[in-house]
Amino acid sequence: MAHRWKNDLSDADVTPYAAFLNRRQIMAGLGGSAGLGLAGLGGTAARAATEEALEPNSWEDVTTYCNFYEFGTGKGDPAAYAGRMTTEPWSVEIDGLVERPGSYSMAQILDAMTLEDRIYRFRCVEAWSMVVPWQGFELADLLNLAGVQDGAKYVAFETLFRPSEMPGTAYNVLDWPYREGLRLDEAQHPLTIMATGIFGKPLPNQNGAPLRLVVPWKYGFKSIKSIVRITLTDQQPQTSWNMANAREYGFYSNVNPTVDHPRWSQASERRIGGGLFARREPTLMFNGYEKDVAALYQGMDLAENF
Repeated sequence: MAHRWKNDLSDADVTPYAAFLNRRQIMAGLGGSAGLGLAGLGGTAARAATEEALEPNSWEDVTTYCNFYEFGTGKGDPAAYAGRMTTEPWSVEIDGLVERPGSYSMAQILDAMTLEDRIYRFRCVEAWSMVVPWQGFELADLLNLAGVQDGAKYVAFETLFRPSEMPGTAYNVLDWPYREGLRLDEAQHPLTIMATGIFGKPLPNQNGAPLRLVVPWKYGFKSIKSIVRITLTDQQPQTSWNMANAREYGFYSNVNPTVDHPRWSQASERRIGGGLFARREPTLMFNGYEKDVAALYQGMDLAENF
């Protein structure tokens, strides 16, 4: 059963979509620190979000300022071209070290899951950010549906690869299909979700329809879109950006203001929707979710394991 979240936000705190905000109780994920209330984390009571004023993003920001290189490298390319991607019917192959491997249709998955509303910070490795209200379910619940075997240590993900519908794949920007991965404990963390919608509506194609990963304490490229395969494995999986340039894109890709990208600082970020002259904001450790996820990396050198 998915965990429930306490509403600690007002309309002024979140990305605006009036009809959505007026009818839903939403969890908090926008504080200057971890600012999250999760009943499933050690049974602790929900923590109130800090009252940091946040410039809201719009539906247009979230749906037109995107990275989805399968449709082009420009921020507007996904919105322009992703409509040609066929998303029905859709299924996800779950294989590897699982008890019940097979092809799971979206209908099967949704029938077995409890959907929730979650508002998360979204931080891109390119040093821009926004706030997105997602709908979805915890990845842990989907993994439980397939049954994780004892030997599993990692979860690998793969994006749809259909060149006839994805003009960006004509270029060798990356080694297609797009691949990502998490440690099993990261994948099973209650903050890690599989998103099926935004703003109370189904995911637009450019945002990763019909099913994408969201890992809010990691840079956005870890939150792989339009997933067609999930593999449980005992080996650290290859990931697309790490394969393309391991010096710049590590396997973990945790948001960390003290570890710069080799070509730019990660100490601050540009909030989308803030305007041309908006001040940059300090980057928060683990994107503001430090209290909830830092224990996953206890004893690790986060500069080496970036």
